[in-house]
Amino acid sequence: MSDTEAELREELTEAFSNADYPVKNQMGLVPALPNGPSTSFEAGGQSWTAMELATKLSSRAEFPYDNVDDLVDDVIAGLKDEDEL
Repeated sequence: MSDTEAELREELTEAFSNADYPVKNQMGLVPALPNGPSTSFEAGGQSWTAMELATKLSSRAEFPYDNVDDLVDDVIAGLKDEDEL
């Protein structure tokens, strides 16, 4: 795992750990984010807002998510598939 991936994984886990699981859709994640959809995540000189991540990964998401780790795993995998990580 690269430093960038580890850093982003930590940020995502921290942000989404307060969601009310199980999360049935993307809107279920919004209340957990400090700045809602405009919350940004930065790692390795790259930056993504929650809205950008939602748009890029909407076709890959497998809702419902029962825990933060499964959600973060899918976000990371999606970014890798998009060659953004």
